[in-house]
Amino acid sequence: MGIMAVKSLDQKLARIQADSSCRDFILADAKDADMAFGLSAPGLSPEHHAGEARFRTLDEYRQQIRDIVAQGLVDIMLMSASTSECLTIRERLFDRSAITPAVRANDTSDIWLAAGSGRYSQQPSLPFRTATIDHAQCGKAQCAAGERQLGVDLGLYSCTFNNDAAADLRTLEAYKAFRLEAEAKGFRHFLEVFSPNAPAVAPASVADFVNDHIARTLAGVTSAGRPIFLKIPYFGPAAMEALARYDRSLVVGILGGSAGTTFDAMHMLWEAKRYGARVALYGRKINNAEDQLTFVHFLRLVADDQIAPDEAVRAYHGALQRQGIRPKRELADDLQKTAVSHAYSGSGRREGDSAVARPGDGTPAHVPCAATATRTEQEPDFSRMTPAEKARWNLERWKRIIG
Repeated sequence: MGIMAVKSLDQKLARIQADSSCRDFILADAKDADMAFGLSAPGLSPEHHAGEARFRTLDEYRQQIRDIVAQGLVDIMLMSASTSECLTIRERLFDRSAITPAVRANDTSDIWLAAGSGRYSQQPSLPFRTATIDHAQCGKAQCAAGERQLGVDLGLYSCTFNNDAAADLRTLEAYKAFRLEAEAKGFRHFLEVFSPNAPAVAPASVADFVNDHIARTLAGVTSAGRPIFLKIPYFGPAAMEALARYDRSLVVGILGGSAGTTFDAMHMLWEAKRYGARVALYGRKINNAEDQLTFVHFLRLVADDQIAPDEAVRAYHGALQRQGIRPKRELADDLQKTAVSHAYSGSGRREGDSAVARPGDGTPAHVPCAATATRTEQEPDFSRMTPAEKARWNLERWKRIIG
């Protein structure tokens, strides 16, 4: 394999751990959607016509990965195990790249989003792993001595807690088994924690529920088995700041959620960093961009404090114009901030609505920053919804959340 390139992820993590005020920021492209959506994962083909569901092919999806790796501006490329086998093990795509390859290490039932399968996401998340650590590391069921370095040494492990002791126990037991195996095989992971997908009783504050579960779960995990960083929904400044300041050794990252406007993507990253996030994993936001390489270029500038979110949007539109690419939205529309779903809900409160306070401490779970209010979500009344409406709501929710 020759000499492997030094990875920017490792360098940045070391600097962040040494100095929590460090301004380094880790950017990841999440191209693992084939583990959730199937044929629609690569996104709409440029050849599609109105009313036609024509999607890119898996080969085209993988070519986008090659292009972004060649660009060299992200720090992590997240893939399915099958895509990683193709690009990491067979093609050796990452050997001379500063980008770290990673795989989705588990695919819980709440992300089984094949067309027409809305019932899965209505039920509390069940733990499941298609990929194995050995397959991620060497492409087969059992790695021989010296083969574990052929593939990846980093995986995304996902948990969804539902305020249900039996369901959450299964989730925690599966995570424990994964951690022990990963530690034994020299496999690192980062931990994704979603909002509840089918809670037994909806928590009063989803942000506090998720934050507390993260702190409680990791309290019993020593350094050898801890995730190298977190991937969580961005619930707003107060929740991010509370988690980031609680444990300075824990590097907090956000998931991108729905594609939204270009300003949504740039502003979420900028604001989350301002309140303590040091990682952003963007999937649909990158995949749905008019030009992915140009979009990533401006994300990198925002992440590195080189440009403000609104300036990035204007510059992005200028770059599209120079390339002769027609934007999906007019500039004025693309500068708007729209609602993003983070919680167990499909409808959000308007900016300026009252926040949900955490009982006992008087601190709002969602506090708008001085310049921009952060929209939050309320629970739908499932008792008034038909099965078809529940299925549609859950499918749309996961389309917004999965990166």
